[in-house]
Amino acid sequence: MCSVEHVNCLPVLVNILSNTFLRLFNSTQHIRIWSQPFYDTHTPELKSDIFFVCLNYLLILAAGLPPHFAVSSMEDYKVKSVH
Repeated sequence: MCSVEHVNCLPVLVNILSNTFLRLFNSTQHIRIWSQPFYDTHTPELKSDIFFVCLNYLLILAAGLPPHFAVSSMEDYKVKSVH
């Protein structure tokens, strides 16, 4: 009924239980449940946008780390601390 992944099993189980309860109460309707836990990134524009956002984040992070270490070592030099 469901694949090995737990993400897909819960919606299938809820669907089976819901439809079973509906049939018990003589209903002709049924409930359909689907699961898509992750965003669908089939469009190349979206993939390139995600890539450039991550690239910009990493560049900003890389630009901010060296001054942090330099300031830290200068403070250690002023206090004359030894690691």
